[in-house]
Amino acid sequence: MKVRKAVLPVAGLGTRFLPATKSIPKEMLPVVDRPIIDYAVSEAWDAGIEQIILVTGRGKGALEDYFDHAVELETTLSAKGNLSSLQSLLDRLPKDGTISYVRQQQPLGLGHAVWCARHLVGNEPFAVLLPDDLIAPPMAGAYTGIPTLRQMVQQFELLNAPVIAAMEVAPSDVSKYGIIDPIGGVPESQNGPDDLVAIRGLVEKPAPEQAPSSLAIIGRYILPPELFTLLEQGKRGAGGEIQLTDALVQLLAQQPVYGYRFHGTRFDCGTKVGFQMANLELALRHEALRVQLLPFFRAQLSKWEQLA
Repeated sequence: MKVRKAVLPVAGLGTRFLPATKSIPKEMLPVVDRPIIDYAVSEAWDAGIEQIILVTGRGKGALEDYFDHAVELETTLSAKGNLSSLQSLLDRLPKDGTISYVRQQQPLGLGHAVWCARHLVGNEPFAVLLPDDLIAPPMAGAYTGIPTLRQMVQQFELLNAPVIAAMEVAPSDVSKYGIIDPIGGVPESQNGPDDLVAIRGLVEKPAPEQAPSSLAIIGRYILPPELFTLLEQGKRGAGGEIQLTDALVQLLAQQPVYGYRFHGTRFDCGTKVGFQMANLELALRHEALRVQLLPFFRAQLSKWEQLA
């Protein structure tokens, strides 16, 4: 079946970015000239997703406003003849009825957030994107410009099995992630088998000495509707929350699940360092900005190296 729907959990409080997130959702913080949420939604549209489901919470009204007309602003831009800015706003608007919103009324974990979207997803495969994981497409090579979710949809269509984005992390960092216990067994017909790994098990945030590998789960998933039945059980895992990873472990007993080493550069915009790195990288990808920024960066780097 075609992957038509995507779930984006966005109910978190964003406490790492206080005091800024006291008045603005973390997902609305700008990376260059677009909010974080825009990158994830654009990636979903690019992959052929037809319906976006945002799992929100209290204080997230700005997300709904962002994906709607701003009548006063549009009228003002039109009256002033600023048609390029007006068109840039209109180009980012989704088609009517293609974004839905559902509330996660209790902060019970990622698995619970995904489960909250069950009635809107229905009985079909679906994608999950965590907007905090901003993944910039490769700038060279066979996957140039191809966003991660589109890569994963291609794998799903070939495998007809759940696919989870994965990347190698430093052994000292495994306790920050869900970690894959890999095995072989990738279908021979699959192109680029080095990118795929069959999964034996998953461990949520293990201690480094207990981690089965350093292959971490990153915030992109293509999942079957059967997962909702497993999440329905409400089992609590790490941190006392309903973990998506735990439901995936149960799913492994029913069907194969594959990890996909995506092609792209991932930035953890849930941290201040990752957020700043994303801003730097994506600003440099804008040619007009790069011309002005590179001399500044070189001068600053020289200054800070001297101070160090």
